[in-house]
Formats: sequence, structure tokens, C-alpha cells
Amino acid sequence: MSTSTELPEETGWRRGRGEPPLVDVFRTVRVAEKGSLFRRAMAFVGPGFLVAVGYMDPGNWATSIAGGAQFGYSLLTVALMSNIMAIILQSLCARLAIGSGRDLAQACRDAFPRPVAWILWLFAEIAIIATDIAEVVGTAIGLNLLFGIPLELGVIITALDVFLILWLQRLGFRWIEAFIITLLGVIFLCFLVQIALADPNWGQVIRGFAPTTEIIHNPAMLYLALGIIGATVMPHNLYLHSGIVQTRAYGESLPEKREALRFATWDSTTALMFALLINASILILAAATFHASGQTTVAEIGEAHSMLAPLVGSLLAPKLFAIALLCCGLNSTVTATMAGQIVMEGFLDIRLPAWARRLITRIVAIIPAAAVTLYYGVEGTGMLLILSQVVLAFQLPFAIVPLVMFTRDRAKMGVFTAPGWLTVVAGLIALIIISLNVKLLWDIAFG
Repeated sequence: MSTSTELPEETGWRRGRGEPPLVDVFRTVRVAEKGSLFRRAMAFVGPGFLVAVGYMDPGNWATSIAGGAQFGYSLLTVALMSNIMAIILQSLCARLAIGSGRDLAQACRDAFPRPVAWILWLFAEIAIIATDIAEVVGTAIGLNLLFGIPLELGVIITALDVFLILWLQRLGFRWIEAFIITLLGVIFLCFLVQIALADPNWGQVIRGFAPTTEIIHNPAMLYLALGIIGATVMPHNLYLHSGIVQTRAYGESLPEKREALRFATWDSTTALMFALLINASILILAAATFHASGQTTVAEIGEAHSMLAPLVGSLLAPKLFAIALLCCGLNSTVTATMAGQIVMEGFLDIRLPAWARRLITRIVAIIPAAAVTLYYGVEGTGMLLILSQVVLAFQLPFAIVPLVMFTRDRAKMGVFTAPGWLTVVAGLIALIIISLNVKLLWDIAFG
């Protein structure tokens, strides 16, 4: 099959492509050249679910719990809207990866002058550390709630996930995906049982997905809506998705790449709708228990856990809540570690053995996260989650803006350049998210 039109013109980049992302698993997942459409599509199922983990990490739990407790089901429409934004931006990540053969970090390195690339790398690394703070805190809280393990020891235990990744990756990238998807299934089942126990008002749940002007007119509701939207798109997810999509051996011809882009977009869209179910479940559970009983000030994860049993009338509910949180934390630390490796490899173009690269990136991220967590202790976990979201909000423009710039540039993307309508929509989404994050930063700083 001819490959004469397979790649975008390299003249649009300041430098040529270097080593591929995650070289030890690059193009290792086989895609059948022949066979049914369903069989070929199934080969692309996986990366989207790794990305979906970032949309339900412990950093998002606090906003969902607070939103459900204070305003019932009203903010479900915000969760839906923010999820649609995420679907569009993640589709651009797949387009960049398949169209240019680069992940977002490599694209920044190859498109910008070296000083600019180094600044972007520094911001991306700070974002990885901030992400790890939320994951470390969430996992440690889960271990504490479920097994009574002290927070300080739980933090140390979370650092061992790098060895889990190394072991799974030796078996193949599909094993990592299977591990993540299995834990996602456990999280879903935990919330399914909890919601059944809580018995929410399903009529109000359905109405909660409909837009309402009250969100704009009520300052307190608007503030929580900003928090939900601002915490939705995580910078590390944009780097992660553009790297792990390339684990598929989808071929080099133009038709093969077009098909790969279609299947990768289906994968991420389906997975993010699953993430919406989880996030909506957290909010619905808070609304059906805390808001319905008048406990409208609940915002802390630990506080929510302790109050579930008396409100639901079952000791099973808080146990399932803790299991879901632990699975969520474990999943998030695995994907954040992989994102850290993609960021460091992509920006710095370092050439070390895969195990050394992963260990270095994990150390860079986990030491600051663990130090901050240990310093503030149990009482500061809520503040740490807020701090992590503020740092991520600050870094977000430095990931979204380059992504939109690259995918609209025909010199860089060739036939895979994003359509004009998609660029406009993505640009508006980027503007909305950045504006809301700026407002969130302003509110936190000045009042």
C-alpha cells in the first residue's frame, strides 16, 4: 500500500522527530490488517480509559461532594458540559499523535525555540507534581479509611506503584490497560451499590442534567461550578493521551492512520462518558445523602466517609466509598507516573533505559508530593487538594494553547489538520476553561 501521503510535511517543525514516545511499548499493540471492523476497533480500546482516570481522580472528589451536598443535583449539568469539553480536547490529542507522530511534549520541543520549550517543560513538571499531590493524598486517605494505615505510611506505600508499572509493562502494555480498566470497574460497582442504598430521587437526577440559569445568578453555585469545570481538564492527560495512542501498531498509510484516528476518538469518547458516570455518581450520592438530610456543608472526603453510614443506614456504604477512593488513587498514580515519563522524555529527549527513565520521573514527582503531604498531615489534606487544583489551573494554558495551535497548523499536520469548526470550538473551550481557572485563582487569592 502506498505511503506517499502518509505523513505531514516536516517543514513545519523546527527539528525532526526524535525517539518515539514510550519507546519500550511504542507500536507494540497489534492491529489486525484484515478482519471485522469491530475486531480492529477493539485493538484501540484502552488508552481512553487511562485518560479517563484523570477525570475522576481524588482531586475531583472534593468538588463533586461539595457540589452535591450544597446544591443537590443541580450541578450535574456542569459535569456534563465539562465532560463534553474534555472529549473535544482529548480528540485533538489523538489527532496530534497520529497526524504528526509526536506527543504533545515532543511537539512543543520540536516547534518552539529551546528556551521556550524548557519553560514549558518546567511548567509541565510542576503540573505532574501537583497531580501527584492529589493522587498521593487520595490513595493515603483510602488506605487510612479502609485499613487504618497512618497517612504518613500510606504516602510511602503509594511510591511503590512504580514497581507495579515496571512489572506490568514487562508483560505488555495491554496488562497495564487491563489493570486500570479492572479498577475502574470496581469503582463503578462500588458507586452503583452506594447509590442503590442511598435511593436518590431519579426525577431530580434527570432534571439536574438540564441547564439552569440559577448557576449564573447564584454566586455560591457559580463558584462550585467553576471548581468542577476548572478541575476537569488535567494538563497531564493531554500529554498522556498523545503518547499512549502511539502504542498501537496502526500502520503508516493514510487510510490506516485515518482509521486509527477514528477508532482512537471513539475509544476516548466512550471512556470519558464512563468517567462522567463516575463523577455524576459521586455528586448524586452526596445529593441523596448529605443534601437531602440538610448536611449542606460537607466538603472533605474523610468527613463524607464518616457520615455515610448513619445517613444511608448501612455500614457497607462507607466501606465501598473507601474502596472506590483507594482504587481511584491507585489508578491515578499509575497514569500520572506514565504522564511524567512522557513529559520528561518528550521535552528533554533523554536516552536512558526505560526502567531508569520511569524511576527518575517518579522520584521527581513523588518526593515533593510526599514531602508536602507529610508536612501538612491529616488536617491539611483538604487544603492540599485545593492547592493541587490551583497549581494545575495555572499550568493548564501552557498545555491547551499549544495543542490547539499545532492541530490547526497545516504545515505541521498535513491532511490531519483539524477542521476549521473543530479549531473554533476547541479555541472557545480553551478560552472558557482558562477564563474560569483565572477567576478561580483570583477568588482564592483575593477573597
